[in-house]
Amino acid sequence: MSLADYLASHPLAFVLCTLLLGLLVGSFLNVLVYRLPLMLQRDWQQQARDILALPAEPVGPAFNLLTPNSRCPHCGHAIRPWENIPLLSWLALRGRCSSCQAAISPRYPLVELACGLLSAFVAWHFGFGWACAAMLLLTWGLLAMSLIDADHQLLPDALVLPLLWLGLIVNAFGLFTSLEDALWGAVAGYVSLWSVYWLFKLLTGKEGMGYGDFKLLAMLGAWGGWQILPLTILLSSLVGAILGLIILKARGATQGSPIPFGPYLAIAGWIALLWGDAITASYLRFAGF
Repeated sequence: MSLADYLASHPLAFVLCTLLLGLLVGSFLNVLVYRLPLMLQRDWQQQARDILALPAEPVGPAFNLLTPNSRCPHCGHAIRPWENIPLLSWLALRGRCSSCQAAISPRYPLVELACGLLSAFVAWHFGFGWACAAMLLLTWGLLAMSLIDADHQLLPDALVLPLLWLGLIVNAFGLFTSLEDALWGAVAGYVSLWSVYWLFKLLTGKEGMGYGDFKLLAMLGAWGGWQILPLTILLSSLVGAILGLIILKARGATQGSPIPFGPYLAIAGWIALLWGDAITASYLRFAGF
């Protein structure tokens, strides 16, 4: 019996393997979330210098998702392989650098744990197959985008656009919806928030959201079809309004302070993809339709 056959016939083993894979991916997402915005900033600065015909900056050491190796931000201690085991290393080190004893943010193990649990749930929900593999990629992408947007109010095209195309590709095989519904889902997702953006700007003279939000909703539409868009927008608006007020109160910020909308869209879209039909049917029954 091959490994694929074994995992397909043993759901618990498949879920546990996916949990471990999710923990490893979560460790990589910590690197991605930190480095990708810096890589984009350096690239934009270089493009600006080229446009302005400014002298090129000296070429420094390579900085990408693989190089340099991870280091302690306080003392520069190189993280050794046994200090980089998801969850276990943080617990073994008691949340502190082995060299300088500076505190290691609990965000790192929390991201790993969240990625592992979400991955395991996707494996349990879909079972062994292509739908699970595709949904895992989307889940990891949405988690990374949410964290980057929360930190920098940025939804990188380098993440959003490949996943948008991937949504159309997987639905060319009818994995989650038909290709026609996926195509119009991408169009409607972009146009709907684009229209709200310009209406709000014409009425107030202010920008209510960024173009990355348009692309993110278009991406979600490409995965789930136009049918998930109303529920996604409704859920993201409700969650965003409630959590946004809580965050503003906690930070002591004013109501005019910008709040990233991408994480709420990502959460709502993920929920709509998994349970959209059930939620809509329950609402219609409750409303008497």
